[in-house]
Order: sequence, then structure tokens, then C-alpha cells
Amino acid sequence: MKTRTLAATAFNRVGVTLHYAVLTLFSVLLLVPFIWMISTSLKEPAKIFVFPPEFIPSPIRWENYLEVLRIIPFHLFYFNSLYIAIVVVIGTVFFASLAGYAIGRIPFIGRNIVFLALLSTMMVPTEVTAIPMFLFMRDIGFLNTHVPLIILPIFGAGGVFGVFVMRQFFLGIPKDLEEAAMIDGCSRFRIYWNIMLPLAKPAIATLTIFTFLTSWNDFFEPLIFINDRKLMTLPLALSLFTDEAGTSWHHLMSASAMATLPLLIVFFFAQKQFIEGAAMTGLKE
Repeated sequence: MKTRTLAATAFNRVGVTLHYAVLTLFSVLLLVPFIWMISTSLKEPAKIFVFPPEFIPSPIRWENYLEVLRIIPFHLFYFNSLYIAIVVVIGTVFFASLAGYAIGRIPFIGRNIVFLALLSTMMVPTEVTAIPMFLFMRDIGFLNTHVPLIILPIFGAGGVFGVFVMRQFFLGIPKDLEEAAMIDGCSRFRIYWNIMLPLAKPAIATLTIFTFLTSWNDFFEPLIFINDRKLMTLPLALSLFTDEAGTSWHHLMSASAMATLPLLIVFFFAQKQFIEGAAMTGLKE
């Protein structure tokens, strides 16, 4: 019996070791593009495509980052992307949590039909609605402004995804909390604001990361609605390093590295809640 126990323990250890070895290998493979981006951002142009590839630049050229700031008004594009992403995150979290609470916790006729109708909008590709939205924004005078980049993500597919995430989380909260609050005289909005939202921090963190990432990396909609260079966001600004003469790879990678920084900061501060929210929002349907 003791021999079998030792054998089982050894087998489990080998299985765990192989498990982590495979995960480590995949992690390294996923990090290779990021490492190449950082490496290229610090190289001289002549050494970018040498073979075999050099992941450690020699010499290290920090001037690439300063040249990016001189070539284009990078700080302006950075600000445009940052404030748009923040407004979109706040708007999406607020309206999606309201709708998610209403659909998930308030009984009304046709609740499931409304939810399915919302989910069906996520199946429509953005490219299908691009021309109608362009014409609509032009007619109401919002073309070449940041308004479409804020309104469309909040009330579009991104907002519907937020409703789904928040609804799934609210379904997992015991009804006893609501019933006790109603007995104490709380209104629906007060229950939502004082009870549900504080409990929904993991789901909010998950939604925040996904929404910020989507808004920050959005290229298609700014390309359609923005013509003025001063209103450009970072994804559009990165395209400025490519012209008829080719691509300035060292400048492009330097700008991309700086553009990645806010994403890393958001995920670093919300990673614990993000993992909890990603696990908990799929518990119930």
C-alpha cells in the first residue's frame, strides 16, 4: 500500500511538472512578439532584419523614443486615446451594469426576449453597419469628432457584451440580499448602487479591462469618423510611420511600446479581480 502511495505521488509530481513545463513553453512563445517589439524599438535601422535575429540590441538606441515624440505629436494622440478609453469604460460599466441588473434581477414580461435581442446584435459585424453609421453621424453633425468613438462602443456590441457579463454575475448573487434590502425599504436603484455594485467588483474589473483594451486598440472606427490629424487616436497615429517609402520599423516599434504601457498598467492593477470575474460570470445562465 505504501509503495502504491509513493508511486501515485511520484506520478502526480511528474504530471504537475509536465503541466507547468507546457504552460511555460506557451508563455515564452506568446512573449516572443512582445520581446521582438521592445528589441526592435532599441535598434538601429540597419540591424532590424539581420539574420540570425538579435534580441539584445547592440548598441542600445534610446534616441528612437525621443525621435517618435519629435516626428509626430505623440502626446496629443496619446491623450485622445486615453480620454476616449476612460469615458468609454465609465459609460459602458454604468449602463451595462444597470441593464445587466435589470435583466438579471428584475422580473418583467419579455425579459429573456430582450436579452436575446441584445445578444443578437453582437452577431452583426461592424463592417455591415459602418456605412449607415457614417451617414447617420454625418447628418447629425458628429463626423470628424470623438463623439462616435464614445457613443458607438457604449451602446454597441461592446455595451451588449458588458450587459452579458454583468447579468451573469448578478445571477450568482443570492436573492436573500435583495429581499432583506426591500424589507428595509430600499428602492431598486439603491439596491443596485449600494449592494450590487460593491459586490460586482470582479465583474466590473473584467469588463473594464476588455472595454479599455477594445477602445484603446480600435482602428476601424477612428479611420472612418476621423479626418483631422489633431483628433487621431494612437492606432491611426501608428499608421503614420508607413508611407510610400516603406515603414520606419524602429520608430513604429518605439511608438507601439509606449502605446502598450497603459494596457499593462490597467491589467496589473485589476488582474486579481479580472481572474475572479472571468471565472464567476460563467457560473449561471
